[in-house]
Amino acid sequence: MLRTSLAASGFAIEEARSGEEAVAILARCAFDLVLLDVNMPGIGGVEACREIRAHMPKIGIVMVTVRDSESETVRALEAGADDYITKPVRFRELVARLRAVLRRLHIDDVSEPTLWRASDLELDITRHVLHRQGEIVHLTPIEFELLALLMRNQGAPVTHTKLLRSIWGPEYGTELDYLRSFVKTLCQKVEEDPAKPKYILTEPWVGYRFCNPLDVSPVVPPDASH
Repeated sequence: MLRTSLAASGFAIEEARSGEEAVAILARCAFDLVLLDVNMPGIGGVEACREIRAHMPKIGIVMVTVRDSESETVRALEAGADDYITKPVRFRELVARLRAVLRRLHIDDVSEPTLWRASDLELDITRHVLHRQGEIVHLTPIEFELLALLMRNQGAPVTHTKLLRSIWGPEYGTELDYLRSFVKTLCQKVEEDPAKPKYILTEPWVGYRFCNPLDVSPVVPPDASH
């Protein structure tokens, strides 16, 4: 069903029946995207993801995980997946996520921008300045790095562990209350209504996702509260 529907949506599809077969096919042919089921036969989706990412760092990977399975989702993202979608798969959401990954890959291939825009936010990486509706918003260095990391991964989930280790250092990774306090203060500065955020959305049990409200196909998680 997915193969037929994705082909009808303009994707060229090659199917693999196991993790090993997927890795072998990717070694022979060039692809833009990989859609992996966590529970696929053989070495499994997570290990297949890890092997694919090690050899093809620029390829897009979306994982299909079991709903409400925190451990599977986190394992998939930490293995190198760009995004995930839970079962039962909603086809329109799947296509939106696949196309969002393709857009991010295209942006990354061109160059690393120094100016990030999303609706009324403008983050100047070079000058280390955030403008909201044309006015300067004063951020602490940590808040700036946190927002920059989220905006660089716009539309994609960023795990708690990745945020903590990227910003505070490799010795961090489990201090969730610490991270939440910084996200809370950041939201108070960038959101019009922090109780109803439109930029920094919570991925339950996983991390955070930065969304552009002007995106034509925004993907909003079921629980966007902090």
